[in-house]
Formats: sequence, structure tokens, C-alpha cells
Amino acid sequence: MTSTHRIMPTRALVSVSDKTGLLDLGRALVGYGIEIVSTGSTAQQLRQAGISVTDVSEVTGFAEALDGRVKTLHPAIHGGILADLRKPDHVVALKKLGIEAFGLVIVNLYPFVHTLASGAESEEIIENIDIGGPAMVRAAAKNFANATIIVDPSSYETLLSQLAEGGTTESFRRERAGLAFAHTARYDSAVAGWFGGGARVSFHADKIGDLRYGENSHQTASVFVTHPETPGLALAQVLQGKEMSYNNYLDAEAAIRAAYDHEAPTIAIVKHQNPCGVASDPDVASAHRLAHECDAVSAFGGVIASNRVVDKDTARSIAEIFTEVVVAPGFSQEALEVFATKKNLRVVALPENFAPPTQEWRHISGGVLVQEADQHFTPASQWTQVAGEPVEDATLASLEFAWRAVRSVKSNAILLASGSASVGIGMGQVNRVDSARLAVERAGDRARGSVAASDAFFPFADGLQILVEAGVCAVVQPGGSLRDEEVIEAAREAGIALFHTGERHFFH
Repeated sequence: MTSTHRIMPTRALVSVSDKTGLLDLGRALVGYGIEIVSTGSTAQQLRQAGISVTDVSEVTGFAEALDGRVKTLHPAIHGGILADLRKPDHVVALKKLGIEAFGLVIVNLYPFVHTLASGAESEEIIENIDIGGPAMVRAAAKNFANATIIVDPSSYETLLSQLAEGGTTESFRRERAGLAFAHTARYDSAVAGWFGGGARVSFHADKIGDLRYGENSHQTASVFVTHPETPGLALAQVLQGKEMSYNNYLDAEAAIRAAYDHEAPTIAIVKHQNPCGVASDPDVASAHRLAHECDAVSAFGGVIASNRVVDKDTARSIAEIFTEVVVAPGFSQEALEVFATKKNLRVVALPENFAPPTQEWRHISGGVLVQEADQHFTPASQWTQVAGEPVEDATLASLEFAWRAVRSVKSNAILLASGSASVGIGMGQVNRVDSARLAVERAGDRARGSVAASDAFFPFADGLQILVEAGVCAVVQPGGSLRDEEVIEAAREAGIALFHTGERHFFH
């Protein structure tokens, strides 16, 4: 049998929890003369729409039992799915047993993941562990030589295209079988994870494309997508420009996280996964201008993320500077027209309902580290002022912005801010003194009167002293050093305000 040999099914088993597209599918199958056998609410919806359907109980001679726990677990169903019609003895056995074969199985499983995410009680979660569904899916996938398995409504259109051409090809059936086994593997992993209470994790992803190369030209690389229930950058749409590179993805992810750390409209500009400018402003174009001014030299050829739709004025501001990628939740038509003049600029739209991930994985040799994403920011109202006079509301707001912005800077991190815009950033140094020097150097004259945030405590007063000498008027840091009193005393002597948050934002 060749991969192009087509099989036109005459009988389909349809049992779906996700009813998306069900009625259109049912009408199309009946139009091709395919008998539909179905269960429960699926059969009910088809029948109410005037679509001819045979109940599973009519096929098995056995009514649904045990609150629906037993309905398809029967030889009349599984014999029809698993029979290898290429083997004469299987054909004879079906006839002897009075079983008809299924050439098409359309099944998706009880919504276990959604039920779990809803905060349901244990009993409801258990009832959403599908048994019959995975059995049918796996049976049809194993028998792909004779049957087609469909597990996702997004595949209906492709299936109907195959039927329009005379039936499904072996290559199509084999591909769907692979997707089906991946589907049940993800499902079982989610169930196992719940039973394990966090003691075991599994990672499942589907390859969606090869990249030109990895971090360097001698490295191969690909992009995979994980569960579509949590749409992220991997599912973003490139509206303009060349395909995303490995480094583009890394920088875009860093920029998105930096922008989405803020609730206000915010622009983040990133180079090599480090921010070179972050700013918030009700006017997104102004936020971009302020972020760019933080370090215009480093921003050249950078990646920009916005946590708001990019409008025409923002697009004009961005288009004035060479930029590799701009990523946002959306773009106005006028913005896209502006960007169209920059052919090499990659314009990337995040998927609907995008939200930053709540969990982070880092691979190490022989294993993986899993942690909750750093998304907690202690509000200024809960900070402790340990030095200096009370500050004005505007200064406190600037400190709060700096405290959020420093989260996205690689440790050791020092960020200087004026208003709601960074003016100097020191990052990734092996000591905090060097980070302070870098931040001050990049800020230049803008350091005077600015505020500063440090992602972790000052172990000595020397780092703080560099900020004081540059003219910083207020500093926020976690506190907790053995030499806190030394640092606090240095702030008192300098007459600057010093706040402790009681939390840190290391980012490695």
C-alpha cells in the first residue's frame, strides 16, 4: 500500500467533549454517506440538529452504565476500531462476531486540564479523568493503516479536504496517529502530575519549524510549541520581516517579560537579553522615546516589546531607529503601514489572551530546574524606610517603578530612574560595585536627582557610596545584609532616603 492510497471511510465514531465545529462536521460526514455512531451529549447535539446518528448503545446492545463511566469499552466498539482489514482472518472474524469496522474515529477527551485549572474539588477532577476516550484514540492510532484518528477540532478542515479528494492517505493517517499519541501522552502526564502533587513533571512540545541556526551559525536549532492552553511567544505571528532567529526569540522573550512586569503602558528595549531601556507612560510613543534615551547606543539593533497595542505615533518613533524586532499584543493598521517602509524589521503580534508564564524551566545536565516565575512586587506601602526624610509621592512612585524595572535586569543589577523611565542600568557584573559604576556612567548627568533600585542587598556601603556621589536622591533595596547598619549609616550621612523591601529580584 502506497502513502498516497486513499481510504474512504463508511463509518465514523464521534465522541467529543469539545463541541467546536461539531455540527458542520456531522453534516459533512453525512453528505459523504458516512454513518455516524456517537455517545451521550455528542449524539444528542447531532440529533437535535437533524443529523442522522446511531447511539453507541445500539451498537453494543449495552446501555451506558455507572454514571457514564462505561459506554464505549466494548468489543463491538474496539473490535471495529482495531480490526486490520488487510488481513482476511480479521475480516472473517468481524463478520462472525457481527462487528462493523470504523474507518474514522473523532474523539477528544474530558477537559481534565481545564477542570484542574478551574479550582474544582477532587471528586470533580477525578470524574474528568477520561478512560474510554484515550482507549479509543490509542486503538485508532495503532490501526492507522485502516482508520483515521482526529483529536482536535482544528483538524476538521484538513480531514474534510482529504475526504473531498476521495479519502484519507496513509501519510495523513500516520501523521494524525502520531498527533493522537502525543495528545494522550500530554493528557496522562497532566493526570500523573496531579496525582503526584508536584512530585513529577513532564514536558511535551511539538516542532513547528527549524531556525536558520542557533546562537551561532555552527549550531542547529528549532522552535517547538507547548500546550496551546497557555499561548506564548512560540505561537506569535510574524506580520512582517524575516523569520525569527534563535537570538530574536530569546531577546523578544526577555523584552516581553520586562514590559509585562508593569501594569502601566510600558516599552522595554532589550539587547542580549538585558534591558537597555524601560519606561512607562500613558502615551506609548513617549514611553518608547524615554526608554530609548536611557541608552541610545545600546538600543541600536535591539528588540522592543510593548505591553499595549502599538499605534501610529509609536511606530513612527520606533521606525527612526534601527531595530531587529518589535513585539506587542497588537498593531494598528496605521502602525503597520509605517513599519512597511522598514522591510528588515520583524513585526510580531502576540497571540490572543497572552500572559507571561507563571512557571519557568531551566535545563541542567541530567535534569531540569522548575520554579515559580518572579511576578511578585512588594508595594511601596509595605516598604520600610530606614534612612532619610520622608519623600514626596512622585519620588516614591519613581522608586516603585525602578523596583519593578530592576527585576528584568541580569544580576548583579542596579537601575537608575527618573520619573517612570530608566536613565542608567548596570547589569550582569560579578560584584555590585561594578554594576553601580556602570549604571552611573550610562546615566551621566541624569544620575543627579534620580532614584536607584538594587535587585539584592548592598553587602558593603561602597556600592551605595557610588550612587550617592553621582547625586542619587533615594534608593530602594531588599536589605538583609550582615552590614545593613553600615549601609544605612552611609545613607544617613549622605542625607538620602533608603528603603528596604524585604524581597529581592535575582535574575540569572
